[in-house]
Amino acid sequence: MTTTTVPGVRLTVLVGEDDMWHHKPLFAEIVHRAHRAGLSGASVFRGVEGFGATSLIHTSRLLSLSEELPVAVLVIDTEQRVRAFLPQLDELVGEGLVTIDHCEIVCPGGHDDKESS
Repeated sequence: MTTTTVPGVRLTVLVGEDDMWHHKPLFAEIVHRAHRAGLSGASVFRGVEGFGATSLIHTSRLLSLSEELPVAVLVIDTEQRVRAFLPQLDELVGEGLVTIDHCEIVCPGGHDDKESS
């Protein structure tokens, strides 16, 4: 088996699980827009504890504090595709945090869909 790697970036969007966009969870709107934009994929991860700009700790361990848990939306694709998607995040994300990290995309079997795009 041949494994190849290609350069990419990881886009991480951190928001609260209760953040909404037009009566829809914000994280879901981000995923649907990433899909429409033709990005390779997006995943949502729910945090069990965290704090943000307000410095209030939100945790799933205490029932009274289990509101507004952190949610991370991760997208990994080429830098060009991710950067083209950023204007949509400007519209959506107010108090969240958006980061971009360089990474390597591993293509098991030597298969690289990005070269054909």
